[in-house]
Amino acid sequence: MESGTRNSKPQSRFLVVGPSWVGDMVLAHSLFQVLRQRRAAAQIDVLAPAWTLPLLARMPEVHEGIRLPFGHGQLKLGARWRLGRQLRARRYDQAIVLPNSLKSAIVPFAAHAQLRTGFIGELRYGLLNDARPLDQQRLPRTVDRFVALGLERDEVLPPIPNPCLRADAANAIAALERLGHAPPSGPVLGLCPGAEYGPAKRWPAEYFAEVACAKLDQGWEVWLFGSDKDRSVTQDIQARAGGRCLDLGGRTNLADAIDIMSLTKTVVTNDSGLMHVAAALGREVVAIYGSSDPSHTPPMSERASVLYLALGCSPCFKRECPLGHLNCLRRIEPRQVLGAFKQ
Repeated sequence: MESGTRNSKPQSRFLVVGPSWVGDMVLAHSLFQVLRQRRAAAQIDVLAPAWTLPLLARMPEVHEGIRLPFGHGQLKLGARWRLGRQLRARRYDQAIVLPNSLKSAIVPFAAHAQLRTGFIGELRYGLLNDARPLDQQRLPRTVDRFVALGLERDEVLPPIPNPCLRADAANAIAALERLGHAPPSGPVLGLCPGAEYGPAKRWPAEYFAEVACAKLDQGWEVWLFGSDKDRSVTQDIQARAGGRCLDLGGRTNLADAIDIMSLTKTVVTNDSGLMHVAAALGREVVAIYGSSDPSHTPPMSERASVLYLALGCSPCFKRECPLGHLNCLRRIEPRQVLGAFKQ
């Protein structure tokens, strides 16, 4: 029997309440791996927003992704209680609540999960029976905090495995065919110029375009990734590159984007959910940080390079530059990004 666990049964049933952000859900894969390392027969179900389910489908440790039928920020107390009651028959040994909100702890409580673990957050003492204080010095990274909730209280962190997504190669080719694009015959550069959080995390479009043109001139293909919200910036880059890129902005769902990205060689990206996806796919990653802190949510891959200037005003964690100059990103030049390519 594995040590450091609370339950002596040969199989444990875990309900993990996952985060809402794509990048954080990728980082949660480290927790799922640790749970399975410590108890090989563990069944891990993950309660998650619908938009993150394609990530869970590419994590072999996850038994089932359970869709949270609520919009972001919605309390829906009655609906959460009913969902929890529906899950009671699964008899979860432990629920691990990754978000710090009050509402995130309602379903595990209603599901009668035997042990309900999470950090002390929004007055959740009655809902969690294993509420833990967060020691930010001991657990500086988001991934450290996620993994710690899967361990005994105050247990020393083990070596943390990097997130690793299993892409569907057949779907990648099929998705390209649906877009009218042939499979690549040479190296592909992926560019991820969006960032859901705001402009202070977005490297300038003209810089992305300069990198794109440099690699296009070397015979690479360049593919632009992004959601509907990123279409204006991917279109800007495409125009600056003379229409030579494959613009995927707003043209793929997350499942297809993950699989198509697995065909790239290198990905240049802002600090975003797609950055963590690229790292978890094992791609070479050049990650550009501005208003955020790479020591808190770094891309977890030995193949990742981080460019961060650590100016006196950084990290400010603002959506928009409060000083109006965005020097934390504008002073990272395209030549520096190109110089960070490992191959």
